[in-house]
Amino acid sequence: MLVASHPVDFRKGPDGLLALVRDASSDLFNCALYVYRAKRADRVKIVWWDGSGVCLCPRH
Repeated sequence: MLVASHPVDFRKGPDGLLALVRDASSDLFNCALYVYRAKRADRVKIVWWDGSGVCLCPRH
């Protein structure tokens, strides 16, 4: 699991969050979970590859 060290703009959808994964030189397809948090740290979004597509799970 990889956790973003800085908060992200939660208006970003899956494509915007995947761009952050690519910018960090990470391989999206390595079965990792990518966890992003809101500025207030009261919400997270989790992105992962399930073998057939990208999944996004928002948690409030």
